[in-house]
Amino acid sequence: MYILGISAFYHDAAAALIKDGQIVAAAQEERFTRIKNDDSFPANAIAFCLQQQHITVSELDLVVFYEKPFLKFERLLETYLAFAPNGIVSFIKAISVWSKKKLFIKKIIKDELKKIGGGSAYAKNILFSEHHLSHAAGAYYSSPFSESAVLVIDAVGEAATTSIFTGNKNQLTCIREMNFPHSVGLLYSAFTYFLGFKVNSGEYKLMGLAPYGNINSEQTRNFKNIITGKLCTIFDDGSIYLDQQYFNYAVGLTMVNDRKWEGLFGIRKRKEKDTITDQHCDLALAIQIVTEDIVIKLATEAKRLTGSKNLCIAGGVALNCVANSKLQNEGIFENIYIQPASGDAGGAIGAALSAYHVFLNKDKQERLAEKNDVFTGPSFSDQEILHLLQSHYADFKQYNEEDLYKTVAGYIDEGNIIGWFQGGMEFGPRALGNRSIIADPRNNQMQQKLNLKIKFREGFRPFAPAVLEEKAKNYFTMINLSPHMLFVYPVKDFCQSNLPTEYDNYSLDQKLKFQKSALPAITHADGSARVQTVSKTDNLKFWKLLSAFEERTGCAVLINTSFNVRGEPIVCSPKDALQCFMNTEMDILVLNNYVLIKNDQKRTTKLAYNIQAFND
Repeated sequence: MYILGISAFYHDAAAALIKDGQIVAAAQEERFTRIKNDDSFPANAIAFCLQQQHITVSELDLVVFYEKPFLKFERLLETYLAFAPNGIVSFIKAISVWSKKKLFIKKIIKDELKKIGGGSAYAKNILFSEHHLSHAAGAYYSSPFSESAVLVIDAVGEAATTSIFTGNKNQLTCIREMNFPHSVGLLYSAFTYFLGFKVNSGEYKLMGLAPYGNINSEQTRNFKNIITGKLCTIFDDGSIYLDQQYFNYAVGLTMVNDRKWEGLFGIRKRKEKDTITDQHCDLALAIQIVTEDIVIKLATEAKRLTGSKNLCIAGGVALNCVANSKLQNEGIFENIYIQPASGDAGGAIGAALSAYHVFLNKDKQERLAEKNDVFTGPSFSDQEILHLLQSHYADFKQYNEEDLYKTVAGYIDEGNIIGWFQGGMEFGPRALGNRSIIADPRNNQMQQKLNLKIKFREGFRPFAPAVLEEKAKNYFTMINLSPHMLFVYPVKDFCQSNLPTEYDNYSLDQKLKFQKSALPAITHADGSARVQTVSKTDNLKFWKLLSAFEERTGCAVLINTSFNVRGEPIVCSPKDALQCFMNTEMDILVLNNYVLIKNDQKRTTKLAYNIQAFND
């Protein structure tokens, strides 16, 4: 039985295919169109999923959309009516979109599937899951638990912004929810907007900026008090009330009332190119602390309502790995599972799984805790890569596997930055060793070099360490393994550097100049790191590269950052990787077992010319 799940028309559209309850293919549309967070109908992602299983549109048993458009439209109308006459400009804009597209999603799905099927119409059921059910199902049914509390926290679905479910075998039941406009996700996004980052994609920048704030400063305490005293009332069960006089997202075209926020916090709304000051850092820290407090309260309430020892988490806020770690440290639940693609893209997986288990009443299948369902995207054969390289007159060398890892480990040890392209593309926001940029974490200059010359992004942005699973506790103070980069852990004391007593009072630029540990390129301002543990069973090639690097250097850790530059999606194809390689100061590109070295100006100029000619 094949079920296709679809998410689209908000942000980060995706498609996922399950076969008899198992995820067999999943990909985000942005990876094919090269438009970051592409929200359009995921025609390319669907075509890939079908090709992956060698099936046609007519062989699909069910197609499931990840939310209910009419319920969402009802909430939209109720909101504009409640705020009338405010919001007329936003209302006209929204109605135009809904009347032309979003109210006719079933027809759009049928029409698009007909195109994908070469004119063959899809004549079976098209189902619509609720938004938060899709999130909950994506987390619970892919977890190793037979029963669990499930916590969904995001911006907004149809109406719900936070939900608590209970999962028991194949049953998934919503037992508590909080509704729009009161939303943890929208509160965090409001600060993302005010601090000059892009909503729905820049929240991780806000999280990365927070540790540069001074937790002991009066300014941070004052900002926190303003948030909890003016903007937001937080109740003991984790529910919140947002004072809408300060916000603009309900019926406006921006997230907040800029003038009122500037009056509250005493700083102007930051523009994207503005210098980041200590005020911005402290404000980021304040909202991060508030968010962590809310998440812990919500989890405590989920524990009270369900009595479960297990917790599954999904929704965009579940990607806040700092909050996840604070929650884990509280010990409220014995076991926590977080859906790796917790945002709207993961809704495609959840929609398909909800149809299989809830609509069709199929039993929840036993799933090993270490099973990794993220490498579900396109992979490319050696022949395909060889054809690409030869057609571009590229200089390359092919290695056998044993020599490949030793050779690349040597290049990394010598200070080179590697584009690493292997196997199936990751599903979700994290590169986990198949579409990655790899470098040496011991190099004190590597963070700035990667940020400014490779990724073309803000210099404060941290990089994650990938570490051999069996050696992880040698470097990090860990509670559990972290295969999907969804938790942060302190770098062990023996690695930490002694910082000046006045460190907290330094500016952001000054803090960036201090070496914080023996692994400076992956150690964040607060001495923590967003750890990826790599196992032999989950990703053998990446594990072998880490092992080769450890054998050469004694260090079982590498920098792992996504293979892309600022404003672009993670690379999907070898051609994408080749273009990214040529457009940055990466030193070496590894495509399967083929290695290209950027060490000859003549050759690289010729290669760049041929790439451009190929694109034209």
